[in-house]
Amino acid sequence: MNARKFVREAVAEIRETVRDERAISALSGGVDSSVVTALGHRALGDRLEVIFIDDGLMRQDEPREVKEAFGEMGIKVRVINAKKRFFAALAGLTDPEDKRKAFRHTFYEVFGEAVKKSGACFLLQGTIAPDVIETKGKVKTQHNVLDQIGISAKGKYGFQVIEPIKTLYKPGVRRVARALGLPKAFSERMPFPGPGLMTRCVGEATPRRIEIVRRACKIAEEETTRYKPFQAFGVLLADKATGLTKAGKRHYGDIVVIRCVQSKDAMTATATKLSWPVLERIRERVLEACPTVTKVLLDITGKPPSTIEYI
Repeated sequence: MNARKFVREAVAEIRETVRDERAISALSGGVDSSVVTALGHRALGDRLEVIFIDDGLMRQDEPREVKEAFGEMGIKVRVINAKKRFFAALAGLTDPEDKRKAFRHTFYEVFGEAVKKSGACFLLQGTIAPDVIETKGKVKTQHNVLDQIGISAKGKYGFQVIEPIKTLYKPGVRRVARALGLPKAFSERMPFPGPGLMTRCVGEATPRRIEIVRRACKIAEEETTRYKPFQAFGVLLADKATGLTKAGKRHYGDIVVIRCVQSKDAMTATATKLSWPVLERIRERVLEACPTVTKVLLDITGKPPSTIEYI
């Protein structure tokens, strides 16, 4: 793929589709949505409004960092605080597909309201090829796949979806990001799931449980940097395990799993071979940062038979 040619054609296609109307770009800070936002900004300029939904499921300090970084690139980002709304939608849900569908509906409802309020007719989003493949193949519901599975975004939520990179896999998206001149902090960034930390929280996704996952993910990313993994993160299981407090009393606590994998396109993956000292540091940091945790485990399963994320 010629990345520069792809950029020219994508920009032209966005202009042709939107014409004199306005559009909104759904930005999460990942490489996919960052590329789409940059393409949309190049095509539409001030007729593109960039929105970051703070759903309470993002990495630590994500809303502030993404807004500041894009501001430095001359792209204004509006942050919508929708934490309460997402946690309310997820309350009581434990089935992975129920959680994903609840997230998807809430995601598009929030954007539908923003589109209507702004007078825009289009929503740009960073759907890529694996999202479509996994949703259509019923591996798992990806939140950013609608029209391809027979749900009309225009009929249900009031806007037309534009997906400039839906034919690309992650390596191709990164090449386009470099061609656009995006900073390495975005072009080379570790993939992060659209539904956020919810996909790493087995069982109900509550604010307390998500905070445990957030801390574990930050530690996993920081401690595995030298391995250059495709993804590294922590997962909170629904089960609990017996442990001991520092005073020697019984403590029935949480279980965190560390997942670190190598992959090129997210369609297959192998577990990263982490050194014992690295694993010990991760264990100690997780136990210190998350006092309710009594066990820290390591997942060494590849894809297949596993998927990279847990739900």
